[in-house]
Amino acid sequence: MGLISFTGVKVFSTTLARDRENMGENITKWLKENSGVDIVDKIVTQSSDKEFHCLTITLFYRHKV
Repeated sequence: MGLISFTGVKVFSTTLARDRENMGENITKWLKENSGVDIVDKIVTQSSDKEFHCLTITLFYRHKV
């Protein structure tokens, strides 16, 4: 398996339920505003403790040529 080449990383992360509900819209907005990038990989991470639940979506991208 080869390495994936990327030129940037964008991280979306929140612990608030309201923000988690809007995260998809925020990511879509960022993608529209940054149409000069190709997403080459992503990682979705969820973590929690007794009180908080954190959702993080990390996008790895490469600038279009």
